[in-house]
Amino acid sequence: MSVTAIPFAVLRFNYRIARFPLQFIEDQVVSKWDPEAPARLFYERSLGTLDATVGGVLGDSTLAKRGTALTERSDALAAAAELDAEAEAKRQAADAELKAKREKAVAEQKEAREAKEQEVAEARQTAEQRQQEAEKTAAERTAAAKKQADEVAAQRKKSVDAAKRDEQAKIRAAEHQATAAAASKQKDAAAKRDDAAATRAQADRVEKLADAEKEKRQAERADKA
Repeated sequence: MSVTAIPFAVLRFNYRIARFPLQFIEDQVVSKWDPEAPARLFYERSLGTLDATVGGVLGDSTLAKRGTALTERSDALAAAAELDAEAEAKRQAADAELKAKREKAVAEQKEAREAKEQEVAEARQTAEQRQQEAEKTAAERTAAAKKQADEVAAQRKKSVDAAKRDEQAKIRAAEHQATAAAASKQKDAAAKRDDAAATRAQADRVEKLADAEKEKRQAERADKA
């Protein structure tokens, strides 16, 4: 062993002694943390950097390699954790965007449904109003037609009544004329019967006078004989 190697050996031994509390903390505390916990990665990287630096200075390749490996491992885990954090942030952003899109779609569907319901309600109300107006118009037309029909019926009844009155007047006039004619005929017949009776009575008187005159002449002839 050279003379210069002794101080480095002493320093390496002293470093191992000085590093023992750090390793104790690593084994008892830090190792129980999440492997990707930022505090653990920071601690292990710091410890690895220290080992690599001291190992390089003291010519301890094993210590330097171990420190470099621990630093690289810490950096790799930190990078992975950063990537995971970025991925988680992207995932959360995507979830938030998806949630926002879903909420927007639900809101749009709700608005569309409400608009459709509003349109249906307005259409139903318009249809009801039109139906009411149509019923009102039909009722008014029916009332007007009934009124006109009643007026026409009344006018027809009035005309029929007038025609009946005229017909009855004609019938009464005809009956009166017929009655007058019959009475005249009866009067003429009675007069003719009276004339015939008077003529017959006169004929009877003449015949009686003739008979009497005949009997008188016969009596006179008898007396002369």
